[in-house]
Amino acid sequence: AMGRSNHDVNTISYSSAISACEKGAEWQRAVHLLITMDLALLKQDAISFSSAIRACDKGAAWRMAIALFVAFDRICLEPDAISYSSAMSACEKGSQ
Repeated sequence: AMGRSNHDVNTISYSSAISACEKGAEWQRAVHLLITMDLALLKQDAISFSSAIRACDKGAAWRMAIALFVAFDRICLEPDAISYSSAMSACEKGSQ
């Protein structure tokens, strides 16, 4: 079969849930889901990290936004323009 593997589907599901948390500024839930992905050995990608950073930005959790931004390097991903913008916005809101 040429469908997606369960692993891919789970990653997409987690990323979608993190994105939903972002829309509701539920940054704690977004971070929890991102950590759960790692513990479940699911591939964290730029989409999941960017969504979590945006959730932190919207939830005024600038320290966590920066921690996640720095973690991009840990998993060998390049932050995208949205991630940079969200991290800067979070710092601005925290007056950092």
